[in-house]
Amino acid sequence: MSYSVGQVAAFAGVTVRTLHHYDRAGLLSPSGRSGAGYRLYGDTDLARLQQILFYRELGFSLDEIAEILKDPQAGALEYLRARQRQLSEEIGRLQRLAEVAERAIEVQQTGVELTPEERFDVFGEIAFDLSYATEAQLKWQDSAGQRESMARAAAHTKEDWRQLMGEASAWRAELLAAFDDGEPADGERVMDLAEEHRLHIARWFTTCPPDMHRRIADDFAADPRAFALVVPPSQQRPGLAAYLCKAVHANAARRADPEEDR
Repeated sequence: MSYSVGQVAAFAGVTVRTLHHYDRAGLLSPSGRSGAGYRLYGDTDLARLQQILFYRELGFSLDEIAEILKDPQAGALEYLRARQRQLSEEIGRLQRLAEVAERAIEVQQTGVELTPEERFDVFGEIAFDLSYATEAQLKWQDSAGQRESMARAAAHTKEDWRQLMGEASAWRAELLAAFDDGEPADGERVMDLAEEHRLHIARWFTTCPPDMHRRIADDFAADPRAFALVVPPSQQRPGLAAYLCKAVHANAARRADPEEDR
């Protein structure tokens, strides 16, 4: 039995244009034509279309599907295994995004609502990159400090955010001044600024021992998205992230020296 292109489109839940495209691409050419030249599809064509739609649903490109259908027994398993790995990775990424969204909802539920004007007033140029937030959540998800930090951040009021961002802005101005003045990263002035930053984290988010502070600083040096949470791009200088990282490490080493606590 033969079916018109319109009938096949209705059966398969696709458009006539899609079937025409598959024909032009050589992926699904109808096995017959009517006397007037219209496409006619047989049962074998419908079976092939079913395969095409199955692979499309899994996210394969038309070129990949064409390769699979050349020799389904030889190529399908390899392609399916690769796609399974990709889908598993995507599921993991979406789960992490869902966790970030859940925490964003928690923040919203605290009742701290900011208009765009208030947000700029409080946060200025500091922007929160969702992709970095997702990766950071995954990296630190087993950390009690991360859980405490998220809980305390969610509990901050608008005035809390205004105060802590004001402190951060003043500290940032001091850091930029020291950098521009050519102060050494392991000098007392800059190490004191590193210590202020550590105490700022402890005051507003979570206990931050020197070893944790070193790991945070390593992120600043390695990932521009992390450093942008401390110094917005418009205020950054080449080498500033590494400079702060070195200062944090020097301060951590200084605090490990018992002579410093006497």
